Formats: sequence, structure tokens, C-alpha cells
Amino acid sequence: MSLEIKVPVLPESVSDATIATWHKKPGDAVKRDENLVDLETDKVVLEVPAPADGILKSISAEAGATVTSGELLGVIEEGAAAAAPAASERKTDATPPAAKADKVETKAAAKGVEDLSPAGRRVAIEEKIDPSRVEGTGRDGRVTKEDLVAQTRSPAPAAAKSAAPTPGDRPEERVPMTRMRAKIAERLMQSKNSIAMLTSFNEINLAQVALLRKQLGEQFEKANGVKLGYMSFFVKAAAEALKRHPIVNASVDGNDVIYHGYQDISIAVSTEKGLVTPVLRDAQNMSFADIEKAIIDYAKRAREGGIKLEDLQGGTFTITNGGTFGSLFSTPIVNPPQSAILGMHTIKERAIVENGQVVAAPMMYVAISYDHRIIDGKDAVLFLVDIKNQLENPHKMLLGI
Repeated sequence: MSLEIKVPVLPESVSDATIATWHKKPGDAVKRDENLVDLETDKVVLEVPAPADGILKSISAEAGATVTSGELLGVIEEGAAAAAPAASERKTDATPPAAKADKVETKAAAKGVEDLSPAGRRVAIEEKIDPSRVEGTGRDGRVTKEDLVAQTRSPAPAAAKSAAPTPGDRPEERVPMTRMRAKIAERLMQSKNSIAMLTSFNEINLAQVALLRKQLGEQFEKANGVKLGYMSFFVKAAAEALKRHPIVNASVDGNDVIYHGYQDISIAVSTEKGLVTPVLRDAQNMSFADIEKAIIDYAKRAREGGIKLEDLQGGTFTITNGGTFGSLFSTPIVNPPQSAILGMHTIKERAIVENGQVVAAPMMYVAISYDHRIIDGKDAVLFLVDIKNQLENPHKMLLGI
């Protein structure tokens, strides 16, 4: 029986998708739930699994094509390949040990793109890396995403060096933007052109937070299975400050201002393709452990291509941490339709005056960029001061005072 492979139903905010990669070709055997094709949307990469065991009979839309919800991608002939794997396995079982070793080596040497994980395939395609030329460190010599990333950072081999441009050459390469990068560019321009954006700054002495992490960090990790990081303190502080300064948590819809009675905080996560902002829903009700676990899960799934569209939708306020990459100072850009974003930066020990004495303290510059159409400077500054006071007195924050 023939089964159609169709584009899954896309959310209302996503009108279409681009076929990024087919992992099978017509005539190939497929197994139920095996990923057949990657669809790239403005926000994430969707995997389309096989609906049943069988043979991929035909492909209706090639890589690079734009498709919409329900559109035909290809056809599977169900059950046609059911007996093939079993026969193949029986033949393998009868193979002498020495031959098996040769086959493992041959398989490791082949290392085609189709053998890579989805994340690995994307690295190989974007960086134009031939997996067969990469030494794999995975099981049975498989090439992992980490092997490919390391390849992009390693010096070129001697043969490549001999073909490198000579002095005076001016090489150029034109590469089309991915859907995600194009969407990021569009949203940044939308933010720049539609929002009266302004940024205010402050600095926070994180000595007390550092002390608390030192005193309770080991117990926290044993109890919850995750480390106590700085981000959970900032999320908790932001959630409390948003309650006291609801205009910072609001958004503009035409001539209306929408006040949100909850704090859905977006956390900026960097991936190979760009920045994504998964949402911590009802952050005001989350514990420190809940926040740390959610952030770790989002970061892992984002870098492996496992973030879902619903993870990115919504959000009433954003926190971004440029300090992860060493940024000391920046002006983050508001993520529409939100009206404000908090920027964290790297922690540096600096000399400050405390009780009339010059002391060294772990200091962080923080920034709030906001939509001046609805948020006055006073509101933004008071919100940032609220964040500062909570983090410089974390014991009060833990007690909710």
C-alpha cells in the first residue's frame, strides 16, 4: 500500500517551510519513525518521520523547494522493505569475524552525510565539509557533530595550503541566508524601524550571590542534580521586578497596551544557525532548580536542533547574556512584540568604594533596552534598580521581600 508523506501542519505564525535535506533517495529502505527529510522554517528545523516501514517510492519536492502545510513531499510503498533488513541481518550474522571487522572499517570510511545526526548534517552542509575526510570519534568510527565542528577550527592540511590564495588574491563567496538567519535579520529591522528604543544601564555587585552559590552550591546540586548558576538568580529577580513594574512586561498592539498578568520570560540561546529565544512559561512560579533544569534542557535541544516551534512562541520579556562570550557592555535589541529586554554581561572584579573603603568586587554591567512609546525612562530605571537591589541582597529575594 502506498502512503503519502506530507508537510506537517505548521503553526499560524509560520506560513511555509524550505526543504533543507532529504536523508533518503527513491528506492531506499526506510523504517517507521526514521527521519526522512528536514524542513527549515523561520524559527526551527522540523524533522518529518517515515509513517511506516517500506521503500521510498518517489520524492515530489526536492531540496530547496518551498512547501506549505499538508503539501505532498513523497510516497512510501509500505511493507516492501520489511523482509530486506532481516535477510541482510542473517547474512551479516554468517559473516566471519575478520570480514565483520573489514565491514566496520569500510562503513567508518564511508561516513556519508546520510550517516550523520541532524545537527551533524547541518554542520557538514553549512561548512561544506566532506565527512569521508573526517576521522570519527563516535561508535564504530562514526563522525559526530563535535568532530565536524573541530574540523572547522583545525588548520588546513598541507595539500589545502598549497591551493590557498596567493598574496594579492581577493577571494569572495556568495552564500544565501538560511531561513532562520533571514528571519532574524527581518525581526531586527522590524525592531529598529517600529520601536522607539532606548537603553539604560546600571552595575551590580554580585558578591553576595557568589557567596551564596559557594555556601549552598554543593547542597543544591546534590538535591536537584543541576548546578546553581547566575541565570536563575536573574530570572527570579526579573520575575519579581516585572510584578512590581507591569508596564515593562506589557506589549503594544496597535493603539492598545496589553498588560500580561504572568511572566513568560524568553532566554536567549546561541546556536550554530543563530540566536533562538525559548520561553520559561510562568517563570514567577518556578523554583531556582526548575529554572536551571529548563535552561539546560533548552540549550541542549537548541544546539541539537530539537527545539520546537511552541517552545519559542509567546514570551513577555527577554533576558540575554552576552557575558557568556566575554561582552562587557552592549545595547540589546528588543524582541517584538515584547517591550523590553535585559542584557547581562561578563563579571569582572573591579575596585569599588564600600563603606568608605576601596575593595575588589565581582561587578557586572547590566542594560535594559525598552520601547519608549509605552515605557518611560523612570519606569525602566526603577525596574533596573529593582533588579540590582534584589541581586545585591539575595537573601531578601529568597524570602520574597
